[in-house]
Order: sequence, then C-alpha cells, then structure tokens
Amino acid sequence: MTRGELSISQARRVALAAQGFADPAVKGRVDRRHLRRVMGRVKLLQLDSVPAVVRTQYLPPFSRLGAYDPALLDRIAYRDDEWFEAWAHEASLLPVRDEPLLRWQKQRARQGRTWRNLVELARRESAYVDEVLDQVRSRPLTAAELSDPRRRQGEWWGGRSLGSMALDWLFRIGAVGIRRRGNFIKEFDLIERIVPAEVLAQPAPSAEEAQRELLALSAEALGVATSGDLVDYYRLPPREGRARVAELAEDGRIQRVAVQGWDEPAYLHPAAKLPRAIDAATVLSPFDPVVWNRARALRMWGFDYRIEIYVPAAQRVYGYYVLPVLHGERLVARLDLKTDRSAGVLRVLGAFVEPEAEADRDAVAQRLRPRLAELARFAGVDDVAYCPRGNLW
Repeated sequence: MTRGELSISQARRVALAAQGFADPAVKGRVDRRHLRRVMGRVKLLQLDSVPAVVRTQYLPPFSRLGAYDPALLDRIAYRDDEWFEAWAHEASLLPVRDEPLLRWQKQRARQGRTWRNLVELARRESAYVDEVLDQVRSRPLTAAELSDPRRRQGEWWGGRSLGSMALDWLFRIGAVGIRRRGNFIKEFDLIERIVPAEVLAQPAPSAEEAQRELLALSAEALGVATSGDLVDYYRLPPREGRARVAELAEDGRIQRVAVQGWDEPAYLHPAAKLPRAIDAATVLSPFDPVVWNRARALRMWGFDYRIEIYVPAAQRVYGYYVLPVLHGERLVARLDLKTDRSAGVLRVLGAFVEPEAEADRDAVAQRLRPRLAELARFAGVDDVAYCPRGNLW
C-alpha cells in the first residue's frame, strides 16, 4: 500500500478490513471469543429499539460472523458486565475498560451541558431525583418499578414520567448504568455494580486526553477516514474533535493520506491492513458502522442511503427497514426486510440492485439467498418469503 495516496478500492478494503470483514471465517460454533473479536474491531455497538428484523445490536456480529446465539451477546453485556451501555455514537454498548474515556461527558452533563429538559428536571426536582437514586441503591429496577414513578404532568415533561426522566438524568451523569431485561426493557443499577472496581478506580483523563484516545479508537475502527468521520464515530463535539485529530496527526498516531475522489484529506491508522480482496456477501444493519455515517457511505461507496422508518409509507422509495447489501468490497443492493414471526418467515418486501452493480445481479442474488436463509434462522423463523418488488430477483 502506498501510504501517501489510496485508490478508492484500496480505501474500501482498508475500511472493511478494519471493521472485521477480512478476518478468518468462523469454523464451528460462534462463541464469546468471536463476539469479543467483533467488539474489538467495531469498538461499540449502537442500540436501537426497532426490531423489524432483529434488535440492531445483534446484526453487526451476524454480518461478520454469521449466525450465533443472541443470548450470548446479552450475557456478555448484561450478566457478565464485560460491556456496558453509554451515550457514545447514540446509545451504545462499549467495553467496560473504556468507561474512563467517557467521564468528561458525564462531568459536562452535571454542569448542565446535556439535554435541557433533563437539566431542568434536576434543578426543579432535586429532592425527587435523590429519592430515585436511593431506590436504585436498594435494588436494580425499571422506571415502572419506582415507588412513585410520577406519571406525566403537563406538556413540559415531553410525555414521559418524571421517574423515567430522573433515571435518564442519573444515567447521563454517571450515577447509574443500564442492563436490559426481556423485550429490551431498561433496568437501572448503580454504575459501581456494573463497571468493575478496578476500572472505576482509574484516574479520569482530561477531556482533551479522553477525546484523543476515543479518536485513536475511531481511527483503528475505520482504517482510513476524514476528520469528520473520526469525530462522528463517538459523536464528539466537532470543534474540539477536529483539534484533537490535528494533534493525533502531529503526534504520528494517525497519518495524513489522500484518497482518490475525496475532496478533503484523510487519515490512515498505522496498523491498518490492505487485503488483496474482501470476500463478503451479507446484509448490514442500518446502524452498522460501515453505513451509519451517511456522508461517508456516499463518499466511500457511492451509496446514497437513508433510513425511511419515519418517512410516510406513501413517500418511501425503498421501504420501512432497508438493509444495505455488502458484496465483495462494494455496497451493491438494498433489501426491505421484515421478520414475520406469526407466519414464521423472513419477508423480503423489496430487493433493489444498485445501478453500478446490475452486471453482477445474478451473482449477488445467488450468494444472498443462503445468507438470507441463515438470517431467517438467526431471527427465529423457518423460511424466507420473496416479494417480486424491486429488480434484484
């Protein structure tokens, strides 16, 4: 690899290798070592409550490993406490060892630099917030299990109970953490009962130090990226993030490079690998790190992607819950998928090949069919039902 300049094909392979798509295929049963390897690659798993296919945090490991037991991921995260929930790239699961890198955010939240309605709640209802924290000290609980959840009182509260908002505030400032019960229900517990004592005992880095380390993790996860890509990975404040990127480059922890067709400079992680090829054929979650930054997906893959969950049905172009298709090093198609558990099938409601991939339509369709059958079993249904909508099949 020429370190000063990358073709767009090289950049794609670097990025996909960094995300784990060049790792050896799993032989046999997927175990916790494989899930840890995926987390080591992606650094965090974004959470989302829409289970159109499966919960979105289960999909990035599936895309890289194939089918596995989702209960194993839950066990690692919520029973063994190897990972913990935090506000990073939106709500996310991260390794507990990274907890010190997020303390500056919690400190800023305590100073009022977070969602205004939570800050106002802490100011107006400080005695109630203390009471809620005392209840969590007694036992882990959900918002509904508070002795006085205080249902919505007026428009100011935004439709949520006071108890739910108080728990959110305590989460934002780092007093409590989250585990999940069945049906993705939040259970709140003291952070010291989730994050190991040896991690909590580590000194808190300054905001600048923590941001540099988070950006270094971003660079490792992305392989090659613009400054904006790096800052977006953990959703750092843009101005501060750009300054920290420049500092990493000055320190030699990332290297400035040019990528064919990109209008702005890029940065290469020193450990980035360039495989000769990427042999992938899979679907990606809308919240997979490969595509969650829509500007990067367009710049890197020419893939103009928009999730249409909140678009009125009549105005949707592709469908409600559309998953990009990765084939080799390219994003070549998109599938509108829904797990119909009552009928026991994974429904392919629409399948659309990208214009640039029309010549590969048959090869893509052929490789996808067994992958979709595997996804159906992973989602807990028996078969795949194909709708003729679209142009892939």
